[in-house]
Amino acid sequence: MNGLWTSSAIAAAVEGKASEDFTVSGVAFDSREIGPGDLFFALKGEQSDGHKFVKDIYKAGGVAAVVSEPVDGPHILVDDTTKALNDLAIASRARTKAKIIGVTGSVGKTGTKEALFAALDRASMGKAHRSVKSYNNHVGVPLSLSRMPADSQYGIFEMGMNHEGELAELTRLVRPDVAIVTAIAPAHIGYFSGVEAIAQAKAEIFQGLTEDGVAIIPFDSPQYGQLREAAVSCGSKVV
Repeated sequence: MNGLWTSSAIAAAVEGKASEDFTVSGVAFDSREIGPGDLFFALKGEQSDGHKFVKDIYKAGGVAAVVSEPVDGPHILVDDTTKALNDLAIASRARTKAKIIGVTGSVGKTGTKEALFAALDRASMGKAHRSVKSYNNHVGVPLSLSRMPADSQYGIFEMGMNHEGELAELTRLVRPDVAIVTAIAPAHIGYFSGVEAIAQAKAEIFQGLTEDGVAIIPFDSPQYGQLREAAVSCGSKVV
């Protein structure tokens, strides 16, 4: 089993207590997706509680669980499992030397992410990592980050939003070296006053760029000037 995280590294990152020593090769928060070697985060939501499925993940080959309630089986006990997932993502970003690319936009996020991954994974001989499916929200992004192997050369992360301020939080977690806005369109228009407000919210991705980070924006977009101004104000180089 390839080691993604050791119990000691996880416990240090999430400020938790490990029940025993173990090593995991993957991370998941959906018990239906657990495979051999995985670490399960028992997240609590309005409609569900991952703690109900901890027994199932062990049967499926899961190595351990991150929980806020004691369980029978290898685990790491924390105060808040959602915060713990976020903290593990922060630790993953801190330990990597990979070039990180963040992708957002009203359309084309997933296709752009997949195209970049295909090219960079081939160029790096299998050392590229990307968010799977459309895991682009407040739990999907930290999950994708926490899954990134320490020796990755590239990381490509899709980031989405429905409201102002959401993308700012995600991009500060990802801290991309390159931030791409694919397009601006009236998606989620019900949450915003207009397309300009959507562009402003998408431009939040530039707030998390690393020093000397690069912003890639669509030149043919009516909101190009607005996006460029936002990128420059964050100290970004614009392409």
